[in-house]
Amino acid sequence: MNRTTWPEKIFDACNVLFLVLLMAVTVYPVLYVALASISDAGRMMGHHGLLLKPLGFSLDAYKNVFDNPMILKGYGNTFFVVIVGLAFNIVLTAFGAYALSRKSLGYRKPIMLFIVFTMFFNGGLIPFYFAVKGVGLLNSLWALIIPQAINTFNLILMKTAFEAIPDSLEESAKIDGANDFVILFRIILPLSMPVVAVMLLYYGVSHWNSWFQAMIFLQDRSMYPLQLVLREILLQGEVSSMQSGAAAGDIAMLSVTLKYATIIVATVPILLVYPFLQKYFVKGALIGAIKG
Repeated sequence: MNRTTWPEKIFDACNVLFLVLLMAVTVYPVLYVALASISDAGRMMGHHGLLLKPLGFSLDAYKNVFDNPMILKGYGNTFFVVIVGLAFNIVLTAFGAYALSRKSLGYRKPIMLFIVFTMFFNGGLIPFYFAVKGVGLLNSLWALIIPQAINTFNLILMKTAFEAIPDSLEESAKIDGANDFVILFRIILPLSMPVVAVMLLYYGVSHWNSWFQAMIFLQDRSMYPLQLVLREILLQGEVSSMQSGAAAGDIAMLSVTLKYATIIVATVPILLVYPFLQKYFVKGALIGAIKG
């Protein structure tokens, strides 16, 4: 029977202490925002330092957030971009990964070289803007979807996962008369669900958090996604539309908790998705990172 030595016990204790501190540093900002969002606005305005419990209790900030029509429009636009964008992302990335994972594809290495090249070099923002404008996507939610249809890193990840599937499965399917579409959707993808879950998480979080391209390509405020609305509230202080009939002093006071409530409203939905994908995440990332 192996006994743990004192140096090993000290090392384990230090590891546990370090991880606990790391967890505290990671969790506390989220906890601070959550507690501040339900605190009394007047008390919160004069508070400085750590916050370990709510300063009073009030849901007025959340009420005012949801009274703002831009929040609901932002939610609708973001959900459209996430749902439609994920459909484009998964299908097109799967098509590209399947083609590049086939050993019969001619010039596969040069093609991969050109694809990997795009990870490190691009034309810049101005040519990108004119390209989007030239194809008629300016001031359209499609400008947030089509140019981001395939991410090079995700394509390589999925390609590597497809290569790990035995060739004998494809060969037996072709003997039975299956074409490439049948092989991809009925054999390859069902066997690659962990890496598909990773793609859903990567692409989904990217769409949900995206605001810069929306700021560049959208002029109509009714098309703003949630994160761009949040940016306006946090950085430009556009909170007056949330407090109809409030005095100037009350607006300044309520704006403190409104910002925290808006952060929670914009963050919670994507946090709720992660637990459902977590069990696939590590397995899918490993499958896609190591060629079997």
